[in-house]
Amino acid sequence: MKSPVTVAVTGGAGQVAYSLLFQVANGSVFGNDQPVNLIIKEVPQFVGTLEGVRMELEDCAFPLLNKITLTDSDTEAFDGANWALLVGATPRGPGMERKDLLLMNAASFRDQGTAIDKTAASDIRVVVVGNPCNTNCLIAMHHAPDVPRTRFTALTRLDQNRSRAALAIKAGRPVSAVERMTIWGNHSSTQFPDFEHAVIDGKPVPEVISDRNWLENTFVEAVQKRGAAIIAARGKSSAASAANAVLDHVRSMLEQTDGDNWYSMGVVSDGNNYGIADGLIFSFPCRTDGKGEWSIVEGLSLSDYAKKKLETTQFELIGEREDVKELL
Repeated sequence: MKSPVTVAVTGGAGQVAYSLLFQVANGSVFGNDQPVNLIIKEVPQFVGTLEGVRMELEDCAFPLLNKITLTDSDTEAFDGANWALLVGATPRGPGMERKDLLLMNAASFRDQGTAIDKTAASDIRVVVVGNPCNTNCLIAMHHAPDVPRTRFTALTRLDQNRSRAALAIKAGRPVSAVERMTIWGNHSSTQFPDFEHAVIDGKPVPEVISDRNWLENTFVEAVQKRGAAIIAARGKSSAASAANAVLDHVRSMLEQTDGDNWYSMGVVSDGNNYGIADGLIFSFPCRTDGKGEWSIVEGLSLSDYAKKKLETTQFELIGEREDVKELL
């Protein structure tokens, strides 16, 4: 039997973590022959709730679940971790500005980055889910200087999944027919869901869906505001679909990308890709080698329309970086 992979999950008492922990434990993410150690972290006032999560995990009798550790300590949370899924973050409240949310969560991600740097396994890979995830990822990465910058990624797979579903519904085709869907930039209302490079049944989306007004306005705005629409309809945030996207993200990093397809995730820019400033965590089209290493898809031709969209979302990310500059 293989040695266990250790997976740290923060925000363990929340709905997103609750929706993903059982799939991590049952083998559907890391493989049906890969034992898993789970380290589940929560802030002190909620750590007691984790006992119920532990009991449920135990009651599932997952053959691959080797060990469960519950903690409210960053140092213990990432001790020997091969994967860190940073789900926990303070949610945005009524009337709260995005800058307020950034500053509220910044210290937490600073501390988590520091702990990862000191205690995680040498092959650690970090997925930041808690919002604003791009800049939270930037903060954590900055405070883990001994971990390669490429090991830190931010979740934009939920936006990609939403985009694929919307295009499939409009075209009357299954989601599997929609490929090469890119989310550029920030996980926010400035993101650009790039329909120009996506394909449906191998054909460019604008050839299949000829209504350019629908693509540029209805589609783009619906994807950008989907999270708010779900909160308005359900009264709660999109926990299950977010958890599903985290699992998709990890699986994609563990599987070699097929052919000329790609997927979206927030990764650090080195200043040489599509005019994006060095050091920003920016969502790009990416491919992976099946061993956790990724590369940005190069050479895509961007229309003037797309370039303006990238400028807008980059401007927002630069502003967010400025807002937390005291932590960088």
